[in-house]
Amino acid sequence: MAIATESFLPSLNGVTTSVCRVAESLREQGHKAMIIAPGPAPATFAGHVVRTLPGVPVRGFRAGLPTRGVRRALRDFRPDVVHVASPFLVGARGLHNAKSFDIPTVAIYQTDMPNYVQQHGPGALGRGASSLTWEWVRRLHSRADLTLAPSRPTLEELRAHRIPRTGLWGRGVDTRLFNPTWKEDPDTRALKQALAPNGETILGYVGRLAPEKELHRLAELAQLPGTRLVLVGEGPSRNELGARLAEVVARTSGRPNLPPAFLGPRTGADLARAYATFDVFVHTGTKETFGQTLQEGAASGLPVVAPAVGGPLDLVAHGETGYLFDPEVRGDITRWVAELVDSPSLRESMGAAGPSMVADRSWDSLTTQLVGHYEHAIGARAA
Repeated sequence: MAIATESFLPSLNGVTTSVCRVAESLREQGHKAMIIAPGPAPATFAGHVVRTLPGVPVRGFRAGLPTRGVRRALRDFRPDVVHVASPFLVGARGLHNAKSFDIPTVAIYQTDMPNYVQQHGPGALGRGASSLTWEWVRRLHSRADLTLAPSRPTLEELRAHRIPRTGLWGRGVDTRLFNPTWKEDPDTRALKQALAPNGETILGYVGRLAPEKELHRLAELAQLPGTRLVLVGEGPSRNELGARLAEVVARTSGRPNLPPAFLGPRTGADLARAYATFDVFVHTGTKETFGQTLQEGAASGLPVVAPAVGGPLDLVAHGETGYLFDPEVRGDITRWVAELVDSPSLRESMGAAGPSMVADRSWDSLTTQLVGHYEHAIGARAA
């Protein structure tokens, strides 16, 4: 199969992570793949060849240009199926070229572009731009033999916008990497002592630092006594967010908290250790089609607090593995986080429930499901 993706290494985000884990699992299961991605990128990954396209920087991303290189790559490789990851530009060319070669296609819907567009435009302008984006998404996905949504709320939204031939495919989590045993690691303990020298409760976030993640909500939490905000990731909002959160902490009456800590982008064992230093995992964005970091936090043995909308509805069992807050109610996120801050035993019980919830979501099992979807698309095209 060929995987045409809008994002790939060295860029770190949900699309890149998903493509990398699928590519690794495909290799382990004996499948041969080619990855078509924006350059610069590695020449190979997990034993698969990578064909690069010209790229341009867009808000911290390296966006690929949909050149004729996509057609040449498909012509040379002749895959049985084309997998388009979060299609928009590169994926659009991939779908078009695959159709000209009569190759079945599976589109993975992952980025909620219509809502992102609306979020960045004022009033009627944003709504109009969102409507036009949905038209593009509908036209784009109508070319695919199958479109897979990562969560039930996202699947319902796609169907409400008349996206044809849809199905459900979640995301895996690497439980060999993300697990509670990291809490006992000496380097983890040293990091936790440095971040919370006075025994502060650490409220952690992992992800892109960008407007669409709605990180302004963390300002509410910055004033919770005895806590410290710790953020892992990078993005265009880094400096503005840091200044805003530090100001909120400084204005707090009495004995203010320590200023927020920014650990920058982390991967592998360094990321697993960062999760293990947290006491509560907090996610703020309301435009998530899934929410991969919520799974990683749960696998790491953390209670998770996230908005009661979109992908988190499938990933957080309210009152069991964490809490779902109402993003329309000011102070609701603080209400639920405060309950966890005030009760170490509640944090422990909810954190212990997380690994069990994600135990059957390995990337190997999710990739087996994905191959089944490939076979379905191939059969549907043949029929």
